[in-house]
Amino acid sequence: MEDRERLEDRGNPDWMSHMPQELLDVPLWNLAIPGSHDTMSFCLDVSSPVLRSEPCLLSVIDMLFPCCTRPCVYRWATTQRCTISEQCDLGVRYFDLRIARKPAGGSRLFFAHGIYTFMAVKEALAELASWLDRHPKEVVLVSCSHFYSLTDRDHAHLVDYIITLFREKLCSSKDMPTLRSCWSRGQQVIVSYDDQQVVLQQPQLWSGFPYRYADSSDPRKVISYLEEQKSRGRPAGFFVSGLNLTEDGLYVLLHPCQNMRKMTMKALSLLLLWASEQRPGPEGGGVNILCCDFIGDSRFCSLVIGLNYKLVGGASAS
Repeated sequence: MEDRERLEDRGNPDWMSHMPQELLDVPLWNLAIPGSHDTMSFCLDVSSPVLRSEPCLLSVIDMLFPCCTRPCVYRWATTQRCTISEQCDLGVRYFDLRIARKPAGGSRLFFAHGIYTFMAVKEALAELASWLDRHPKEVVLVSCSHFYSLTDRDHAHLVDYIITLFREKLCSSKDMPTLRSCWSRGQQVIVSYDDQQVVLQQPQLWSGFPYRYADSSDPRKVISYLEEQKSRGRPAGFFVSGLNLTEDGLYVLLHPCQNMRKMTMKALSLLLLWASEQRPGPEGGGVNILCCDFIGDSRFCSLVIGLNYKLVGGASAS
């Protein structure tokens, strides 16, 4: 209890190093891990074009009236306000990175959610690597996905950069990571890559983790969906339960003065109440990674970290 209170008072930059001894040999997929949905949306570039993957009508409107479409997309696509280092300090250990090739962006890769970011992939990963050097007992999960407009050459360069940057910090997909095993090997980074052909060629990469989310703007429907998924049992290995809400075109039209943050904050108390009632572990209803929007605007990270203390006295290493 004292460890948990200390974490809440001082933030969570080193929460893994403060875990009770009983949890050090538990596989990381049986612990509760805070994650940020659309991690890099804090740096969306409102001057960038709408993604080519967006509905055709929106792309056409963006070509004709970018001064209208882009600020609107920006309001609804921004799901975080904290930088990647600030998220780490808050306790986030799962990062949802949606990677894209930006039109007229040259060979550099960026992130995207509706529109593109102004921060490049290499810049963000280097910042994460620097933070990990200062916190040698913290382990992060980096989920690379979507890959909008990437070529085979882009994939090759990206993977080469990841392996070169993190080197011995990478945890192989052949390992069963626990805190103790990662510490003993100097491993701090688990990278999931949502392209199976690439994963098959690189044992340092993990297959994409299942991400459960309700695709709804109603928090009650989000909770109902997650409860239904729990009743079906948990996946083997890492998986994500998304507390993030999703708007659609009709919702945006009916709420012209709202944005993603206002919608999220209105629903957050109900979503966090559900999260507080969960328990990690290998059982069918156990949770693993919990993702949320605007993680710096609530006690989300401390709440999720605190779920691990429910395992003390009955930790499972299976």
